[in-house]
Amino acid sequence: MFINSELKDQIITSCQELIRRPSLSGNEKEVAQYIAKTMERLGFDNVESDKFGNIIGTIILGKGGSSILFDGHMDHVDVSDPSKWKYDPYGGKIENNRIYGRGATDMKGNIAAMMHAASYIKNNLRNHIDGIIYIACVVHEECFEGVASQEVAKNYKPDFVVIGEPSGLTLKRGQRGRAELVLETYGKTAHSSNPEIGLNAIKKMAALIVEIEKSFIPKKHDFLGKGILEITDIISSPYPGASVVPDLCRATYDRRLLPNEAEEEILDQIENIINMLHVKDPSLTAKVYLSEGSARCYTGATIKAKRFAPAWIYDEHHTFVQAAHTGLLSVGQKPTISHYAFCTNGSYYAGKAKIPTVGYGGSHEHLAHVTDEYIEIEHLLLACEGYIGITRSFFKKIAKNK
Repeated sequence: MFINSELKDQIITSCQELIRRPSLSGNEKEVAQYIAKTMERLGFDNVESDKFGNIIGTIILGKGGSSILFDGHMDHVDVSDPSKWKYDPYGGKIENNRIYGRGATDMKGNIAAMMHAASYIKNNLRNHIDGIIYIACVVHEECFEGVASQEVAKNYKPDFVVIGEPSGLTLKRGQRGRAELVLETYGKTAHSSNPEIGLNAIKKMAALIVEIEKSFIPKKHDFLGKGILEITDIISSPYPGASVVPDLCRATYDRRLLPNEAEEEILDQIENIINMLHVKDPSLTAKVYLSEGSARCYTGATIKAKRFAPAWIYDEHHTFVQAAHTGLLSVGQKPTISHYAFCTNGSYYAGKAKIPTVGYGGSHEHLAHVTDEYIEIEHLLLACEGYIGITRSFFKKIAKNK
């Protein structure tokens, strides 16, 4: 590591202070204010907030030019049951060279690493490099992957993006996407003592679920794996249905997407199964659609979108993937190249906007959302060095190709 003791202490302190500011989705204001003040203190050339409350810090190197954007989300999932935690979820306590707290891994540690990496580059390399660095700290990622990031990309138009989600210090070149499908079956209410005069929507749903399990054949990608379809909840109406045959049943499916799977395609797959079952049972009436969500941001703005976040992948030999890999090698790291198992804001940058994107961050994917979440201090510091290496390599590559 080439990070000195002073910078090490600053990075650790920033991580702790971020953890000590709870920031559930829609309630990121306090942590956003801390991030903005930290960026200003670190000498960022510009710090702005948009309508959703995303915080974007800008550093201009030399004559400016091509831009690289580091994306990190400020929100985290809920603690659920604090009594099950050994460590205060919002304490930022250090023990055994780990910093504990909700969001330590996902992903406040890497936000701290990004900010200090950008500041280091400005202080040490700005007279040797031309380019622009953006650090985008976004809201509502846990609920709406890629939606708030769309506002960032629209306003700043980065040339390349690094997703700072935890990657175990490996380099990620893709991910499966995610869609939330809602399946509804319809019936006719009746008193449950006389069910024969009604039509039970639950029974229709049960048959449809079985048919989907039998008939849905997921596609498979050599690198990303299967396009999963998994039922996650089911509810009938009226609910509770005391003595009433339900006339509506609604089920939700989590659909993990592969590259180039579009909304129409994934809906058609289920509609075809509905139509097939309808031939066998003409009394079946059902439909499938994409779930939509909306939520209030801490700014008062409303964020809303369909639950559809595309997959994305770049070839291992893509210029940006190789530039990022070279940058990590230059700081003494030896990262494997793999993919994220979960969905990220890359679904917008790479999946929709087609901006060359990689993922890289400290800590491990399996530590996200768990009780007694933590980030290893070594990973925190290595992530900062990795971001420095990626940035330096990227701008050198751009300069060489001019």
